Amino acid sequence: MSEHVAPPLVLIPENAPFNPDQRAWLSGYFAALLGPAVEGATALAPGDAPGGPKLADNDDAPWHDPSMPLPDRMDLAKDRSEAQKLMAAMAQQDCGQCGYNCADYANAIFLKSEERLNLCQPGGKDTLRMLKKLDEEFGAGGGAAPKAADPAVPKAEPTLGPLGLCRENPVEATFLSRLRLNAPGGEKETWHIEIDLTGTPIDYVVGDSLGLFPANAPALVDAVIAELGARPERKIGDKTLRDRLLTEYALGGAPDGLYQLLSLLTSGEARKKAQALAAGEDPDGDAAHLDVLGALHKFPGARPDAEVFLEALDELQPRLYSISSSPKADPGRVSLTVDAVRYSHRSRLRLGVASTHLGERLPEGMKVRVYLQKAHGFALPEDLSKDVIMVGPGTGIAPFRAFLRERDATQAPGRNWLFYGHQKQASDFFYKDELNGLKDKKVLTRLSLAWSRDGGEKTYVQDRMRENGAELWKWLEGGAHFYVCGDAKRMAKDVERAIIDVASQYGGKNPDEAVAYLAHLKKTGRYQADVY
Repeated sequence: MSEHVAPPLVLIPENAPFNPDQRAWLSGYFAALLGPAVEGATALAPGDAPGGPKLADNDDAPWHDPSMPLPDRMDLAKDRSEAQKLMAAMAQQDCGQCGYNCADYANAIFLKSEERLNLCQPGGKDTLRMLKKLDEEFGAGGGAAPKAADPAVPKAEPTLGPLGLCRENPVEATFLSRLRLNAPGGEKETWHIEIDLTGTPIDYVVGDSLGLFPANAPALVDAVIAELGARPERKIGDKTLRDRLLTEYALGGAPDGLYQLLSLLTSGEARKKAQALAAGEDPDGDAAHLDVLGALHKFPGARPDAEVFLEALDELQPRLYSISSSPKADPGRVSLTVDAVRYSHRSRLRLGVASTHLGERLPEGMKVRVYLQKAHGFALPEDLSKDVIMVGPGTGIAPFRAFLRERDATQAPGRNWLFYGHQKQASDFFYKDELNGLKDKKVLTRLSLAWSRDGGEKTYVQDRMRENGAELWKWLEGGAHFYVCGDAKRMAKDVERAIIDVASQYGGKNPDEAVAYLAHLKKTGRYQADVY
């Protein structure tokens, strides 16, 4: 009698947007992840994808380092699969602004379930150009990268996830208040933002982030329209030109498509410069500072029709902010800690879109479109007795304010150590009274402060880590969980080097062992980063 073999369990439905080979591979892949929970599932390793190469995976990505330059990342991935090359083009921050982590975004593009190649905000134009290049090389994205849709023609809507829980399906919440955190004398402008979630389905936990859809500054929009020589009330589709520019199109760094359009409307040397800019070159050394208005200023003879102009722009993307509140301590509301970005370039004031929208333009009581972005591996330990070490200079304090409020509300017995730093103690000690109150309550066990502009010698959080190396090593060896939030390219790498130095000096490890120690903390989930 022949042995009965159960057919493999299919976890990906037939109507999913994948071919049969991709469906079979994904079913096996998820079966491998779920393991015994899926009885009868046939597991395939990622390298066994039938008819296709290996998908991207953080555990096999030596380029997964946000401080590594893009050319170096692509060089490491040059002999890898198509999906892995796509991942290497991402900014490597796993920030969630695209709605994925870097590997998942790459795999979605490769499997053609995601056609948008312009979602990696930290990677900017460099990532977009590389994704377009890869797309041309092996057709990973199902054709050329889409430009902003023709505003007069209804565009195909992306598949919607749960209301308020994905960027494609935001929900309206109420902007409550803003409070400036800097005292007089500070060089920066930082705001504590409160948003009311009453009536929304958003149910967050500490470590999560809030996505927010901003609006462009009206003065900038009006200047762009004036430079075009267009009428702001002109109807394009069902909205006016001004309304579309306020809320739908990015007016920051000028996109390649705009330069391509301007090159068609110019001639001679101007055309050559526009073509060079469209190809990612920098003929006059000013490409990094050219926003949409700046590009129009640079080519004054080229004035496209307003509708064609909109087609050449990128869509205005949501911004993602680490949540600085705890649902247990702050029920029904969410708070953010936001630096308002302002600087001058060639006599023009330049503004961060979302940061100044929140910091000055949004009236109290106004509705704002938001969504919840669940954290990718950034959460407090489930065991409340575990010690927690947090490193968050500047606005990097945001999730750790949330952590501390949560630990207070849950009366977690584990110890808490915060490393915080900024420029000047007198003006930049965010949440000073609150942190000192948590120290008095014994919730905040240790508070190590670093000020880079006080005194003659600059001091940073990583310096404080080394100064407290012996105690820091005791905490780590006792099972403490370590967290860092803030700048991905400099601060986070400096913090990693400090851990390696501490492991070497106080743990007696040689250089290779100290590096391996940090890698082990990461692999076991005891080192977690929220970087941008």
